[in-house]
Amino acid sequence: MMAPTHAVVGLLVAAPVALAAPDLAPSVAVAAVAGSLVPDLDMVVGTHRRTLHFPVLAWPPALAAAALALWTPVPWLVGLAVFLVCAALHPLCDLLGGSSEPQPWLARTDRGVYSHRQRRWVAPRRLVRYDGSPGDLAVAAVAAVPVLVVFGPPVEPVVAGALVVGLGYVLVRKRVPQLSGRVPIPGPLAALLWVVAFVRSR
Repeated sequence: MMAPTHAVVGLLVAAPVALAAPDLAPSVAVAAVAGSLVPDLDMVVGTHRRTLHFPVLAWPPALAAAALALWTPVPWLVGLAVFLVCAALHPLCDLLGGSSEPQPWLARTDRGVYSHRQRRWVAPRRLVRYDGSPGDLAVAAVAAVPVLVVFGPPVEPVVAGALVVGLGYVLVRKRVPQLSGRVPIPGPLAALLWVVAFVRSR
């Protein structure tokens, strides 16, 4: 899925938290968007859908943070939990889409998302044909409705911007090759990027 869709879906994931704790709505919205976008940094550093995508290994820390946030709902811990859950959800959303290749609409490979635990690529489900497809934009549009209802005016510019950018991307997608594996990046640096992104989102 494209970045705008990930961002809106992340806000949708954060919506129940915003309903339960309205005073935390602004911070969890920022954490949700940041967590949803961080994995795609491997489009420019590392290998896309491999270096910063963890469809299995991201869930234990995400669920642990969520449990701690439920037990002790301090703002920074709630924000961390939302960030980690959205980052963990990102590769699963990608698995629902097309393959990781410059022209995914051609479906020439079965490289959906790399599973570090299994040490192999997991095949995409292709429920959404490819990132930047009309179906991808439709997912963002549908997810935007409850997001706008829950968060209200503060997130309207973010959601509107995501949909406008998404529409533009859909219109030019087949003319834009996917960035992938431009610069090798070691694992520890990948983890550091996650931490920096979270700190900047607070």
